[in-house]
Amino acid sequence: MKLKKTFIIHESAEGTMLVPTGGASFSGLVRGNGTLGTILKLLKEETTEEGLLEAMKKEYDAAEDVLRRDIGRALSELRKIGAIDE
Repeated sequence: MKLKKTFIIHESAEGTMLVPTGGASFSGLVRGNGTLGTILKLLKEETTEEGLLEAMKKEYDAAEDVLRRDIGRALSELRKIGAIDE
């Protein structure tokens, strides 16, 4: 899976935003925290849920079940808006 090229990641002091371009079927902004920002950055390259988990374990000092939950929630929302190529 990979983030579609019709979405741009924007980071600011307030957090991370995912912005659709004109070619996206979704219109609006997705706002998230640093965890979402990390997931989005990892999705710039082809990866799997397990690949995301392994990278997140290196980045964050959190229990694996918490990371799995966060990744699952993020991917679910990104799928709803059509932001992921699978």
